[in-house]
This record gives sequence, C-alpha cells and structure tokens, in this order.
Amino acid sequence: MAPATAPRTRTASADSYALGSRVRLVVTDPEHLDACSWLLARSLAEVDAACSRFRKDSELVALDSAGGLTTPVSPLLADALATALRAARLTKGAVDPTVGSAMEAIGYDRDYRLVERDGLPVRLEVHSVPGHHRITLDCEAGTVTVPRGIRLDLGATAKAWAADRAARHLAEASGCGVLVSLGGDTAVAGPPPADGWRIRVQDITGHPHAVTDGPQSTVTIREGGLATSGTAARNWLRGGRPLHHIIDPTTGTSADSPWRTVSVAAATCADANTASTATLAKGPQGESWLRSQNLPSRLVAHDGTVLTLNGWPPEPLPWRKAVSRTRAALSRIAPLPTEGGPA
Repeated sequence: MAPATAPRTRTASADSYALGSRVRLVVTDPEHLDACSWLLARSLAEVDAACSRFRKDSELVALDSAGGLTTPVSPLLADALATALRAARLTKGAVDPTVGSAMEAIGYDRDYRLVERDGLPVRLEVHSVPGHHRITLDCEAGTVTVPRGIRLDLGATAKAWAADRAARHLAEASGCGVLVSLGGDTAVAGPPPADGWRIRVQDITGHPHAVTDGPQSTVTIREGGLATSGTAARNWLRGGRPLHHIIDPTTGTSADSPWRTVSVAAATCADANTASTATLAKGPQGESWLRSQNLPSRLVAHDGTVLTLNGWPPEPLPWRKAVSRTRAALSRIAPLPTEGGPA
C-alpha cells in the first residue's frame, strides 16, 4: 500500500496590468480570488498615484516643484521612500533613488511602452548621481526634504515593495495564501500551497512581456520573495548606442555588467530586488558582492551561461543549447545583511 501524500492545494489566478508591468495574482482559496483581485487593483492604484515618475499628479512628481523645501508626504510615499533609502544604504549607493535626472537623460522619461526604441544620439556626461545621503526623510513627522534640482526615481525598489505590501495585506484580509508578481518581482504571504509556491525563473528579452528560449528553471519557495532584474528587457538605442534602465550611480548612465539577468531569493521581495539590481549596477564587482550577501542567486551571462550561488539549485548542462527546467526548493531564504555589513 502506497504511503498517503498530502493533496495538492487548489489555487486560482488572475492576470492584469499595472505599474508598467504584467501583474499576476494567485490565491490558495479560489473563493477569495475576486475580492483579492479588487483589493490588489486598489493597492496598486494607490502606489501609482504616490510613486509614479510619469504621472504629473503623483506625489513623487510634486516633490520636483518643492524647491528644496521640507514637504509633507503621505504614509504610503514615506514608506516607499524609506524602502528606497534603506536599499541605498545596504548597497553602499549602488541602488540609489536620486537617479531620476539620469534616467531622463538616457531617454527613459516616460512609460516604457512609449519610449522610442531607436532614437537620435543623446549627449551623456559621465558623473555620479547626487546621492541618497542628500535626501532627508522624517517618517515620524511625515516629511521629506529633496534638495533643489534632484529628481527621484523609485523604480529600482517600488514594484518589489508594492508586491510585498499587497501580498501581506491580501493574506491578512483573506486568511489564505497569496502570491503577487509584478513584472518578475514576486512576493508571497499567508499559508503556502501544500507543495509550496512554484515559480518559473527565466530571461525576458526585447520586451517586458516576451518569453525567450533562454535558460530557465522552476524553483519552489514557501515564504519571502524572489526578484529578477535584467538589462535585456527594458532597453533602447540612442544613435546606435545600446542603453538600459539599470543605472550605475557612479557614472549616471546604464551600468556595464557581465550579466544580463540576475535572480535572487530573500526574506522579502524588496530585499531580493535590491540585491539583484545592485549586482547589475556594480558591474564586474557585482558577483563578488552578491556572494557576500549569502542570498540564493542565479546569474545569466550575455552568452547564456548560468551561474548559481549561495544555495540556488544547480542546473544541468549544456547551458546554451538546452532550456533548463529544474524543479527544486530554496530552503534557506534570508534577509539582506543589516546596514554596516559587507560592501
């Protein structure tokens, strides 16, 4: 007689679009799908109104006209800014929210769907961005001071933070397990399915929603979050020069990394995204920095070679000729090291 096994949890899912990305919601109780979908849409609309760089009526854009004065902000924007500034501190400035002007200079000045894919040359001056240390956030008072001339961009952390926030709130409201994925930034909360949350990790090139034949794998997590950052999905040309949205704060232009995609699992999606983005922004030094963070990671080089670190399940060879579809669990999901840890 075969041993009894736990029945597989019945889940339900819904897809939508928000924050410039494809959104996927999965719940472990199908009866809560409609209510959770509505709550998720409302949550992401609130985030967009507070944090968008492309909406003239957003709170973030309003800071551009504050002229360096201390400005009241909503608890929502204060929390998003706190997450961005924490990421900057933990990565020693590799993930920095003061890259708004740099983003505009390289052509990412509107929703990515509207960015001209092959435009005229742009004059790029190599210089560091203003730096997160120039931003003063007082969460207790609910105020922020952004010096005149500095434009903020929360794109490196806001979606992952929004995924964490939404997954947590939906799980509390429904009492069931919830997975929220925003363009590859995935957060889970509540009781997981019996066999865990299975997540496919793969390259996305040419367009944020495209699926390629590059190396991919399926991993299982039961808590925390998983994020993938890449230079191949959001890219464009200016005068034949390739550019992408991952900024190296030391130069103020697109980072030059040996990796095209970095995936990380961590205690939160925000931590995972902070680590994956920092690895790309740090260029050739990114790999050694990521090793020191002790977070399960998967890196894909420009030629398709896959490197796994810190307990991420290894993948079968050959990397370049066959699509890798492994199913393995990530059993150790840690937070990013606290401030003052390895640089």
